[in-house]
Amino acid sequence: MYGLKDTVRRDLPNMTTAQATRTGADQGFDPALRRLALVVLSGAIMTILDTTIVTVAIKTLGTSFHTSLSTIQWVVTGYTLALSMAIPITGWAVERFGARTMWLISLVLFISGSALCGAAWSVGSLIAFRIVQGFGGGLLMPIGQTMLARAAGPERMGRVMAVVAVPAMLGPVLGPIIGGLIVDHLSWRWMFFVNVPFCVIALVLAVRLLPRDADRKADARLDTLGLALLSPGLAALVYGLSEAGSGSGLTSGKFLGGVGVGAVLIAAFAVHSLRRGQDALVDIRVFRNRSFSTTSIGIFIYSGSLFALFVLLPLYFQLVRHNSPLQSGLLFAPLGLGAMITMPISGRLTDRMGSRTLAAAGAVIVLAGVLVFTRIQVDTSTYLLTAAAFVVGLGHGLMMPAMMGGAYRGLSRSDVPNATTAFNILVRIGGAFGTAALAVVLQNYLRDRFPHTGGSLGAVAAIRSPGAAVQLTGAFGDTFWWSLAIIVAALVPILLIPRRSPAPAQ
Repeated sequence: MYGLKDTVRRDLPNMTTAQATRTGADQGFDPALRRLALVVLSGAIMTILDTTIVTVAIKTLGTSFHTSLSTIQWVVTGYTLALSMAIPITGWAVERFGARTMWLISLVLFISGSALCGAAWSVGSLIAFRIVQGFGGGLLMPIGQTMLARAAGPERMGRVMAVVAVPAMLGPVLGPIIGGLIVDHLSWRWMFFVNVPFCVIALVLAVRLLPRDADRKADARLDTLGLALLSPGLAALVYGLSEAGSGSGLTSGKFLGGVGVGAVLIAAFAVHSLRRGQDALVDIRVFRNRSFSTTSIGIFIYSGSLFALFVLLPLYFQLVRHNSPLQSGLLFAPLGLGAMITMPISGRLTDRMGSRTLAAAGAVIVLAGVLVFTRIQVDTSTYLLTAAAFVVGLGHGLMMPAMMGGAYRGLSRSDVPNATTAFNILVRIGGAFGTAALAVVLQNYLRDRFPHTGGSLGAVAAIRSPGAAVQLTGAFGDTFWWSLAIIVAALVPILLIPRRSPAPAQ
């Protein structure tokens, strides 16, 4: 189906994965697959950007709506929770309605939510519209991955996953830069209105280029009990982790309640999934595939360190170097540039060499870059720090296509939607875990060094003495050691990835 030449596309619903693989291998990265990649990239990049573009405008939004920080932060949290709750239904929705149909519906939801956010008249309406926007955005990335994985087959998986990794990489880097430019020169409403023309173009491309759905299952039933367990469980877990990461700490009621409720619901879903099997919302038996399980666990752990870096580095540049949000975003940009260099290379090499060697090599390069941050001093050259960010990007760009491609090797075509859903859930939760954990670690280090502030970032930032700068830099340096330790832990499952995955089941 998706992205193969027209003569193949008509027959793909009846084609085995092995046959599709041979066809894909013969064609290489053919024009139809490139068109599909263009559609996926055009739709997904704005949804990823919107995860971070608003972060630099929290103060502006709070002032505009005359509300507190605890209220306005739900503009970010509501979007993130909606993303998390939408992911679990992806597999069923693609099976029941078709990938093309769901892609178009998701884009319409995202465009509508964006326009409504720009027109919001109160903080309550803005939060509600961000939830609509987040729900549409949460469906787009896993649906896009499903379409590309099905079209490419195992032999081209590395190359197409390099395409998927581009918006995931550029979002955290470009989001604060674009948000800073808009807040400095335009109304905050343009952070949302700017999505509309780009997403309309993506919608036109999808209508023109995506093949019509040919393998929908009208009798596919939604696992309502599984949905009632998993989506609220993920939302509660992400909420609890975000509360810990925003300063509530690991002993607060919000953190303990959110994580506790989330863990219980997710555990109950796991039991339910094992009993229901292939009819479950997400069939967790897909983890029996060694290639999928090892790469998924590896990327779950690694995502914790990566997403934490996306928070820690800009925060360091603003608190210690006193850069503006726009300046800190620009200093962080080399990370994305490094990734853009190695991602295409990794995609091609993964299809030839497999995932393990490239993923391990990328992790070692990332470790080298993070090691520089652990040795940070007050007078450390900004050029050295940006160079270290660039090295991290080079390693990340080598890792991600290899691991994402490896996750799908050995899976049958029918397993792809289910695997995509599970994979995206792990990435989302891994990132939330890592960000929350390192935020709490940093807060504890700050509390130890500045006991009279209680670890409050605002109180610490107000201290401008040279001695305070040294202590603040030391707190960040110690926190980066934890980030480095998480990457080392990710190497364990990475080294267990099979050299070459077995042929997929028929």
